Amino acid sequence: MISAKKKTGAIIQARMGSTRLAGKVLADIESRPLLWHVVERMKSAKTLEKVIVATTDRPEDDAIDNLAKKEGWLLYRGSSEDVLDRYYQAAKKFNLGVIVRVVGDCPLIDPLVVDICVEKFFEDDCDFISNFFNDESTFPRGLDVRVFSFKALEKSHQKAMMPYEREHVAPYIFENRNNEFKIGPTVKAGKDYAGNYRFTVDYPEDLLLIKNIYQKFYAPGKIISAREVIAFLNKNPEFAKVNAEVIQKPYKAS
Repeated sequence: MISAKKKTGAIIQARMGSTRLAGKVLADIESRPLLWHVVERMKSAKTLEKVIVATTDRPEDDAIDNLAKKEGWLLYRGSSEDVLDRYYQAAKKFNLGVIVRVVGDCPLIDPLVVDICVEKFFEDDCDFISNFFNDESTFPRGLDVRVFSFKALEKSHQKAMMPYEREHVAPYIFENRNNEFKIGPTVKAGKDYAGNYRFTVDYPEDLLLIKNIYQKFYAPGKIISAREVIAFLNKNPEFAKVNAEVIQKPYKAS
């Protein structure tokens, strides 16, 4: 049975300065900013006590700050380069014991997948768990969830020294998983979630697909079911061709 866990919260990483599609987190989707949809979806997860947006202290991200104030969101502003520190300071400020990491350019992030990953984290009594590993997942890209303890985050913050370990959140954990951290098994997708689709927004083609999906499935007050979208795309593969040729940029565990 899914239940909320005290001091478990999501930190949504968001900034305006994307090199591939600048300003994408505030792109209009059905008369709402993309980031607004991400926050609303995360607020629907039953296992989360708090949902926090973590942006940078750069002037261009004042727009995210203004939106957060308008909507009454919890917000932390920190380093644009040291993302690990930004997460650590946000988690510390809002007194989180367990952190769910998602990014602000995934407007179909699924609250049910979040709940599954959080429950698995507690069941396995681990330091870190995720539904993808080494750029591989049985879920569509854009349903990526990472769950880790504040203690693991704090240890990473204290010990990570290499630039790439600071530019992302999880590299230090993954590279020291055998002797410092207990990593839970990768959470696998059930058949209703499995699919080779891109629901993350990195390029104009990605944004077009998301706009088309929202136009078909969204209604005010409704959280679109990712499973419903996947089932539709499985039956109508031509619908997803708009971004089928986009190649995901590889990266170390983030």
